[in-house]
This record gives sequence, structure tokens and C-alpha cells, in this order.
Amino acid sequence: MADLLWDDVKDLFDPRTTGSLPDLRVPDTAVSDWQALLDLVVERGWRHRYAEGGAAAPLPRAQAALSRPAGAELRVWPSGGVLAIFRFCAPEEIDFDVDLRELQGQERLDILCGFLAAIGRRLGKPVLMDPEGDRGRPVLGFDVRTDRVIRLAEPW
Repeated sequence: MADLLWDDVKDLFDPRTTGSLPDLRVPDTAVSDWQALLDLVVERGWRHRYAEGGAAAPLPRAQAALSRPAGAELRVWPSGGVLAIFRFCAPEEIDFDVDLRELQGQERLDILCGFLAAIGRRLGKPVLMDPEGDRGRPVLGFDVRTDRVIRLAEPW
């Protein structure tokens, strides 16, 4: 069974009202959480591309990526047509973006939920989605206690 039904959350995926690039985050992390994320990407066989300053490079250890100058990013495709972009800004929070235009309909929502759940389960932490530019007001996320992705905001 799906964590969320498209008809119940499609308002959260309207790029005209929420912005097309919501902010996703895992708060209260450490270098070991970043490394667990990198290990998960490899173990799951998700297609990925690491780059520094736009130039492709081999996927480093988390400590090395976090110590590089700004501009390092990891692009992960958990499924064809769905892209998540991770930026190595700080060990204390894993930040990434998705494009809501790629996440329309139940099938794509299920891919996103599966991706967030895989990250949340591996780290044992919530994975939250805030509207673009509105950090701190999550609208949905993986809830560790219920072991599923849930809606966190009231319908608009």
C-alpha cells in the first residue's frame, strides 16, 4: 500500500503554489550519517553522479566531500526521470532538492516516498520536505515512529 495517495497530497506538488524545487533535509546529522547515505546510494544501485565545480569525479568518502570547497554535489536518480540533488554544505544537515515537475501522479509520488523512506530508515531520522524558500515548515516527511511518509501540513 502507498504511504500517501496522490489525491490527498497533490496540492503540495503544485509548482505554482509551492515552488518547483522544495527543500528536503535530514536534520541533526553528522559525517557518519552522510557516509551512510553515500553507502545507501551505492548499495541500492541508484544511478548517481558526483561532481566538484561541475566536473565529474569518483564518489569520495563523506568526510572528504564535506571538506571540499562549495560546489560539490551528488545527483541521484532513484528511478528514471526522478532526480535528487544533494549538496555537501554542512555535516549537521543533509540537504537536497527534487523537482516537483518530475513528481506528478501516484507512480512518481510512490518513487519519492520509497526514496525518502529508504534514507530515513537507514539513518533512523526524519526526512522532511519544506516548500521552496520556506525552511522550517515541513509539509511532508518520513516519520521514524510510524515508519512511513506522512503529510505534515494541513490541506491548502
